[in-house]
Amino acid sequence: MTAPPSSSLPALRQLKLDDALALLDQAGALLPDAEPYSVRWLQGIIDALADLTSRDPLTGLVNRRSFEMALEREIDRVARAGEPALLLVLDIDHFKKVNDSHGHAAGDVVIRTVAEAIQQAVRPMDTVARTGGEEFAVVLPNCPSSFGPTVAERVRSSVEALSIAVSHGVVLSVTVSLGGAYAPQWVRSSPLLWMERADRQLYRAKAEGRNRACFEPLVDSVVSADEKSLLFASQLQEDEPT
Repeated sequence: MTAPPSSSLPALRQLKLDDALALLDQAGALLPDAEPYSVRWLQGIIDALADLTSRDPLTGLVNRRSFEMALEREIDRVARAGEPALLLVLDIDHFKKVNDSHGHAAGDVVIRTVAEAIQQAVRPMDTVARTGGEEFAVVLPNCPSSFGPTVAERVRSSVEALSIAVSHGVVLSVTVSLGGAYAPQWVRSSPLLWMERADRQLYRAKAEGRNRACFEPLVDSVVSADEKSLLFASQLQEDEPT
């Protein structure tokens, strides 16, 4: 990007950035090391604000809005290329007891620590998000069905092994339950349907005793009626004369 002409710099300095800078400072974001109001400095401010709006402030993971955008992109890629993609949804078992017994500050420590464990248990290319209070999700592109249980067990065991110091002399252990579902290959699905598939498996994991992962059976061949209708609608639109 080329620098603006010097005549435009006074105009740039008229931008009211106090609120934006205060927001970034409050969030602990690093401001660009450049001349204030230079193009490099302004671009750094824009990039930092964009990152702030896409991240969960407690954990630094992708937030729900960015996660849903990632789901959309992955569904489109699977429909076009046919590569397998796994969605894992998980939450912390009996998390309410942590808040009730030790307070919300302790709960925040648990959430942050679990988030770090999940992030470290998956690949850099995978998208890890905090989707709710104690709820998380992971989108794993190019993930064969044979690998799904392996990565889910890695996440589960990593969390189970944690010793989380929430205050002086108080160390907690927690577990997570997981549900997994694959996006149907070569089919135009939707984020809602994919999430519903994975959520059903999460509920099953909870019902079967928690601290485990459940996967949708026959994930490579299951296509719901709603997904078939989406596929046929897409085909009809493509066949319409222009």
